[in-house]
Parts: sequence; C-alpha cells; structure tokens
Amino acid sequence: MRHFDLLIIGAGSGNSVIGPEHDDWDIAVAEHGAFGGTCLNVGCIPSKMFVYAAEVASLAADSQRLGINTSFNGVNWLAVRDRIFGRIDPIAAGGLSYRQGMPNVTVYTDTARFVGPRRVVVGDETVTAERIVVAAGAHPAVPEIEGIQDCGYHTSDTIMRLDALPQRLLVIGGGYIAAELGSVFGAFGSQVTFILRGDTFLRPEDDDIRQRFTAAYEQRFDVHFDTRVLQAQRHNGEIVLTVESDGRRSELRGDELLIATGRQPNTRNLNAAAGEIELDQAGYIVTNDELRTSAEGVWALGDVTNPVQLKHVANHEARVVRHNLTNPDNPVHTDHRFIPHAVFGHPQVASVGLTERECQQRSIPYSCHVQPYAAAAYGWAMEDTDSAVKVIAHAETRKLVGAHIIGPQASTLIQQLIQGMHFDLTVNQMAREQYYIHPALPEVVEQALLEL
Repeated sequence: MRHFDLLIIGAGSGNSVIGPEHDDWDIAVAEHGAFGGTCLNVGCIPSKMFVYAAEVASLAADSQRLGINTSFNGVNWLAVRDRIFGRIDPIAAGGLSYRQGMPNVTVYTDTARFVGPRRVVVGDETVTAERIVVAAGAHPAVPEIEGIQDCGYHTSDTIMRLDALPQRLLVIGGGYIAAELGSVFGAFGSQVTFILRGDTFLRPEDDDIRQRFTAAYEQRFDVHFDTRVLQAQRHNGEIVLTVESDGRRSELRGDELLIATGRQPNTRNLNAAAGEIELDQAGYIVTNDELRTSAEGVWALGDVTNPVQLKHVANHEARVVRHNLTNPDNPVHTDHRFIPHAVFGHPQVASVGLTERECQQRSIPYSCHVQPYAAAAYGWAMEDTDSAVKVIAHAETRKLVGAHIIGPQASTLIQQLIQGMHFDLTVNQMAREQYYIHPALPEVVEQALLEL
C-alpha cells in the first residue's frame, strides 16, 4: 500500500495548493474529471467568455438609441463555441500533463473515497497519506420531476457545448446560473422561457436590486413566476413541460431544456464518515477557520465546504491551506467577512455585505441610499435610466455594511467598496478622502456615498 506525504482530492483550486515548498514531498492528486475543476471547464471562465460575446451582440442590437446604425444579424454558434473551448480545453489538458511530469507528483485520474482515517481508495488502489486536502467541488442539482431523467435535459456542465443554437430554450431556475446562461442564449437569438418557483429572479439579492433585475428580464423574456414543473418529456423532438401555476396546468414547449436550480457538494461518493469527516445537514464538509476538518490531518476547501461556491473564495482558501500545511505551528485563518459576488446577466449585478432585508432581520440600525447611474455624467453618456448603486451604512458607526449595484460594470465598480469595508473605513472616509475621476462611471459610487 503506497503512502504519500500529501493527497489532494480534486484538481480545481486544490491543484494550486502545491508549491515549491513541497518539492521534497511525495504528493498524489486524485481527479476523475478535467484538470482545472468547475471554474475553468464548465463554470466561470467559459460562461463569461460567452457572456462577453453576448454583450457585444446586445450592444449591436440596441445602438439606435445612441444614434448609431448597427444591427445584430445572427451568430455563428459553432464559431463562438469552438473559439472558447479551443482555448480552454488545451489548458485543462496542459494542467494534467504538467502535474504528471512532476517527479514528486502522482496523478490518479479516478474517483476517490475514504475507507478509513487518511485511507483512500482511488480507482482500484488503496493509498494512505500523512495529510489530505479535500477539494472535490460540487455538481448541478437536478430536481425530482417526473420524466426528467429521460427527456435529455442540460445543466451548466453541458449547455455551453451544444452543437447548435436552440430556437427555443426552456430554463428552470431563477438564480445566477439561469440568469447568465439564459441571457446569453437570448442575446444570440434563442427564444428563452424561464420557469421560476418564486416571484423574482435572484431571490437572495437586496430587494431593490432583484426587483429591478426581474423587471429587466420580464421585458426581454417569457417568464413564468410561482410555477411548479410537474412533468418533463421529449415528444417528436420537443421538450414538453407540464407546469402548474395558480392551480392551473399548462404546457411549455422548447427545443432544449436547461436546469439551473443550484449546486450540491461532491460529498455523496466520498464516504466521508469512514474518514471521520463531519458533514453538515446539507452535505458540506465542516471546517474551522484554519480549514481543518474533524479528522486529524485532513483539510478541506472550496465548493465542497460551503454553499457560497465562488472561485475567489476557493482560491483564498487554497492559499490558507497551502500555508497551514507547511506551517502547522503558525497557522493563518480564513477571512470571510466581506465576500463579494457578481451575476453576469444583462444587466450585471454585484453585491457585498448585508442587504437591507438582512439589516432589518438583525435589528441593525442603518441608513441607505439608492443612486441612479443617470445622476452621473457617464450615466448620461450611456443613456442609462435603469441602473443604480445602493449603499447601506450602520447608523451609529458610519461603517458600510452592504453595497449592491445593478448595471454596466457592476462587478468592477463594487471593488472599491469591498476595499473600503475590508480596511474598516467610514462612509465619510470612502466618499471624501480620495479622488474620483471625473467624468468616469465610479462617480455614481461617490455620489451614493455622499448621499449617506
């Protein structure tokens, strides 16, 4: 039975745990999928490459309001798809080849499951390790719907590799994955129908933001709110969904179906209990702020540990684990105080900290302000009448507790507010003790802070 100094399960962010300080360690990496994990292969990177192309298409289709005569004349789907994966697939293959070429790293291209404390079966081989890092990621959740397994549905893992652009796309879900990918296909010319259990898109977002976002999507797409999907089937080449809303049943038809109803941690096949690794009720691995699990010598990071499931969080956690593996007497800790996120829909959304709703639930005294892009000079240039920045401050400390942006460049504009929160600045310091370039778009952030 082979024994390693370190075994890493998962080659997404877990792959970056290995550094020069481990050159004299005997290391194993177990990865049954493509190297690079979700982000590189089926998540952040390809989806945003599609998003950018879709934004260009949307701009071409909506330039008349600026006095420019452009139009959108269709998309060469295969050219877009192959350009994107023609760049991504070699990176994944190169990552595998690179690790296989390292003299101190053994790569197992198979699944791993615990059979005892720090004892793992990988494929047909049983191995042990002094230290183990579990970075097994997550997978799309598929709801229990009659006929769903036989209808030929897609998830975010497969929808981007379609061989043809569907004329009609059905999307079950109203979260960020549904919003982003549905918007891409809509911009490229598909007729997109969304089916949501609730009454708005992006339910966790601040109310002002999710309501504005929902209004924008209602204008662009066929949206069915408060709707349950009872049955799915493929009939004569069509996807047919039987749905129920307000007690009435009807059918929705499309050429392809995207299920985007969340993601679940990849702990089902890990047999974590055999490794003495504690899971929470949702199936996530429980860790402390050093990212140690309940099992001696076992750490965990990324999507397998928490429902946030963001690449920048996983990267931060990989750095923490990397340090703590080689510095057990001087560990560092995770800092998850101000985790931002963005939704690359059309419009974009970005957020950090508490929503107004959460402030009310926690009885936090607060003040808030919503500042429209149209109040800033660059907003005028864009002829933007819908986008806004919302800032929320603690009424007593004057520290920013939440920031929420909807509109162009939201994912970029939010960064200066994240930094202000991280360095414990007051709203007054953020607004008045630095320059904001005029007439750049960040002025709308400055204006929002000044209004507080």
